[in-house]
Amino acid sequence: MTSAPQRGYQLAPQELTAQVKTLATIGDQTSALVASAGRLAQRTPMLGTAPPAIHLAMRLREAAGESGLTGEVSAANTELAGFHQALQTALTRYLDSETDIAGTFRTLGGESR
Repeated sequence: MTSAPQRGYQLAPQELTAQVKTLATIGDQTSALVASAGRLAQRTPMLGTAPPAIHLAMRLREAAGESGLTGEVSAANTELAGFHQALQTALTRYLDSETDIAGTFRTLGGESR
């Protein structure tokens, strides 16, 4: 949105469209990160067989699991997807309304298209 002098705010649909595309790209990258964190959580790090190494390996695996890194990235991905969908819906509704209003003005002005 950009500020118009003494006229309130004006929406710039092309800028919002660019943001929607950017959010989609970030969403794809976040999904890949979720998958990577999931793979990390499934593997036990090769730190040796000494009890401290085994304990550390298990702690690292737990930290990457559903309650750790994987869970946090999944939650962020869900929030991002929700925001992306909301922005896309708002933009679509705005453009539809703008088209309807423009048609009404053309009709009221006597133009026919």
